[in-house]
Amino acid sequence: MPDLRTRLRVGFHWRGGPDVVFADITEWWRDPVVLRDLPAALSALIPGEPTVVLGPASRGTLLGALVAAHLGVGLVEVRKNDRVAEHGPRLYASRRLPAGYHEGGARLSFRRALVRPHDRVLCVDDWVESGGQALAIREMVTEIGAAWLGLACVVEDLGERDEIRGRLGVRALMTADELLDD
Repeated sequence: MPDLRTRLRVGFHWRGGPDVVFADITEWWRDPVVLRDLPAALSALIPGEPTVVLGPASRGTLLGALVAAHLGVGLVEVRKNDRVAEHGPRLYASRRLPAGYHEGGARLSFRRALVRPHDRVLCVDDWVESGGQALAIREMVTEIGAAWLGLACVVEDLGERDEIRGRLGVRALMTADELLDD
């Protein structure tokens, strides 16, 4: 039986053409063994005992829900461009991503009341490339006064961004370089 990392490699493909190449991970969600094993594997990456998991929409929310259920804690969805959040700054923690981020300056937000000052926060996502989303989420978490435990992700693609890796406490199951099609 192939291990989780092998299954992740088999279910991964670089797609696109000469101008645009993107990571296709959709086969991961079709593999019941990946769905079963990912929560425990991601949970084990970060030391400490989280009281809540944050997951950025959309795949971070999917993975975050699996990890939160595995840990027996709640999930807070970090939304993108939530119009309600734009009109309720006292109710929502919010940050705009840099214009150079691949989503062109999207706004991330979550309801402030869902992350409490005594919380120990684990952020979960599928892929970290620039760290832009996770840095914004970490700022919102620390603004509330909660403790940031780190970012657990399936794939780390930060390259030479050691300072960002350290600030976020990034731990990953594999690097992008390990996802080469055979």
